[in-house]
Amino acid sequence: MNSREPLFPQQVQGFAALAARLAANVSSVVLGKPKVVRLALTALFAQGHLLLEDVPGVGKTTLARAIAASVRGQWRRIQFTPDLLPADVVGVTIFNQASREFEFHPGPIFANIVIADEINRASPKTQSALLEVMEERTVTVDGTRHPVPQPFLVVATQNPVEMDGTYRLPEAQLDRFLMKLSVGYPDEAVEIEVLRGATLRSPEALEAVTDTATVGELARLAQRVHIADPLYAYAVRLAAATRSHPHVRIGVSPRGVIALTRAACAYALIDGRGWVQPEDLKALVEPVFAHRILLSPDAQVRGVTAIQVLHEAVASVPVPLPATTPGA
Repeated sequence: MNSREPLFPQQVQGFAALAARLAANVSSVVLGKPKVVRLALTALFAQGHLLLEDVPGVGKTTLARAIAASVRGQWRRIQFTPDLLPADVVGVTIFNQASREFEFHPGPIFANIVIADEINRASPKTQSALLEVMEERTVTVDGTRHPVPQPFLVVATQNPVEMDGTYRLPEAQLDRFLMKLSVGYPDEAVEIEVLRGATLRSPEALEAVTDTATVGELARLAQRVHIADPLYAYAVRLAAATRSHPHVRIGVSPRGVIALTRAACAYALIDGRGWVQPEDLKALVEPVFAHRILLSPDAQVRGVTAIQVLHEAVASVPVPLPATTPGA
């Protein structure tokens, strides 16, 4: 049975109110993308990482900077290039002649929000420098572990069109991203509004809505959201359906199932509920599962997509009917 400490109604209401203020603040510079903003905040509260795959100029970096400004967090941007070295990301130990001791000089990964711009342009060796810190929130240099600031969110971007000089992200790296999102082009009315206020709307101009300490407290509240046992089984069966699908070579890992339930908890709280519903899991299946599926060569030749596989997998799994609210 679920043994999580239940949330009080005032805690749920306070979380939802603050999340709404954060979403409104971020949306004032990321126009016309309320769903993307909500999912990005879901990743923040679920203590996950974001992979934004889209063409240049649609607001990927602006989204990350707006979140950092809204939570009064420290942010750093790393421009990934083929000549970038792991030490350029995590830091390096240097011998201090004056003190006669080695001193650790932290790299740009030591921030609350790290923008890994065009992450697929770095070599696999440099990409691997992110594996430990994205999973364990620590960096090991010369045998010494260094914790990164909390909360810690990596927002990585990559261009799906221009593939010259890029390296495909390995499955282990992809699996560490809680969600993969696409910002997409704005509609005509929104794009006109962007043009009207292009010089006025900037992440630097945003006033902070909260601070990183409060975000950490909200993340801990999200861990107490109630998930009924039938929904745990539902999440596992959704993943199992991807593993047994004829077009899939590698399905969703157990880490992916954990990511889905963590994201669903934060998603429910943002909606003002202290419990998860089946609709929360279904709404998050695509951003959480799609990048974790490796299609078979035959499926790729036929033009099958991971999204199509997910839709079929979700349709094949019965939605749990028992009551899912606490105490029901």
